[in-house]
Amino acid sequence: MTPKVTGFFDDATNTISYVVQDPEGSACAIVDSVLDFDYSSGRTDTKSADTIIAFVKEHNLDVQWLLETHVHADHLSAAPYLQDALGGKIGIGDRIQVVQDTFGKVFNEGTEFQRDGSQFDKLFVEGDSFHIGQMRADVLHTPGHTPACLTYVVGDAAFVGDTLFMPDFGTARCDFPGGSSEQLYDSVQKILALPDDTRIFVGHDYKAPGREDYAWETTVGEQKAKNVHVGGDATKERFVEMRDARDATLAMPKLIIPSLQVNMRAGQMPPADEDGKVFLKVPVNGL
Repeated sequence: MTPKVTGFFDDATNTISYVVQDPEGSACAIVDSVLDFDYSSGRTDTKSADTIIAFVKEHNLDVQWLLETHVHADHLSAAPYLQDALGGKIGIGDRIQVVQDTFGKVFNEGTEFQRDGSQFDKLFVEGDSFHIGQMRADVLHTPGHTPACLTYVVGDAAFVGDTLFMPDFGTARCDFPGGSSEQLYDSVQKILALPDDTRIFVGHDYKAPGREDYAWETTVGEQKAKNVHVGGDATKERFVEMRDARDATLAMPKLIIPSLQVNMRAGQMPPADEDGKVFLKVPVNGL
């Protein structure tokens, strides 16, 4: 089956969110939504999410799933806001528990912060399948960027999150806590074992040098032939050496501190204090 896929590009974070529709009906899923956040003022906004809501309502779609490919470090998830407006279950990989344990310590969350993934409606594991209307979706565990990264394969479409970028940009970084360049290489090979005509939808695009337009759709065949990090005859040894050296030069994403605290809670803000005020923590020298 070939799902209808509509991408929504967020300029502030270079994120692409997707609405994935059953071509035979009204059922759909939303993948990797964005809650707008201005770090300098601490203010949130729902402009990006409202664009998706308007699209869903205009096309009379039935949102069944709000899917997260991983705990994002570069944008906040709008999943709870979308769920309140449109319904659907929030899903992520079961290794979220590892991420919650790691960053629960980084942000000194205390024992009241549950580290069992219970903030999410569904925790997926390798080999799980579920349906979006009549479409079957299969789950691949593709760690490396983070321990909880998943790829959702829906018909002839694969939603890979940050694991792969467009062929001219390469692959995800692996230097966050719990990341692994060795694991990422193996995860990429799992994705590249899909049929060559499988459509790949990436989670971000930053326009590689020489490319004028943003892009987010490619294929397994194109990735195998042209990906600048893992295409052609790239070996695991060469990839790990390249990835680790490159990652050592990268700065932290500008929204990593608020993003992790919110996204490990399934898009919810930390609990308010006795006065109803919400605060985010900044761990000094913690990342």
